[in-house]
Amino acid sequence: MKNKKALIITGQGFQDQEVIYPYYRLLEEEFIVDIAAKNKETLYGILGLKIDATITFNDLKTNDYDLLVLPGGVKALEKIRQEKIVLDFISEWDKLKKIIVSTCHGAQLLISSKIIRGRKISGYYSIKDDIENAGAIYVDAPFVIDQNIISSPHYKHMGPWMREAINLYKLKNGN
Repeated sequence: MKNKKALIITGQGFQDQEVIYPYYRLLEEEFIVDIAAKNKETLYGILGLKIDATITFNDLKTNDYDLLVLPGGVKALEKIRQEKIVLDFISEWDKLKKIIVSTCHGAQLLISSKIIRGRKISGYYSIKDDIENAGAIYVDAPFVIDQNIISSPHYKHMGPWMREAINLYKLKNGN
């Protein structure tokens, strides 16, 4: 049986809960989980959590992973959304209809990857206009599923958001 692999893309100043909860929830489901950042270094969340990046943005390959997590953290995402290599990766990932799990400001990567036009997307309330200006329909709900994207507006919805991500993964992969 093939190992299940998940990827979390983040950077310095990430939202602690939005990285650590999916990380451990996916480990619980027996995924191998990589943390991708610009550099292979120790990353610090805004609340002080430390986590090590296991790969760099230059190492990203769509065939290496089964599920993609885009956590929030406005400081981290404002920088990452300027990384063309990451945006191209997310765009390619979406074309392959692979599962994208986004929360809070993670939606900024969906916007900058230009993959949300005509889709229902959730994200932190302060980027509602950005989501709508990108051509998506903003939905304020604990989670929203539109094709291969599961989005959520806030870490208070981590449980239902990750439950639905894992359910969609199992449905798509016959588990």
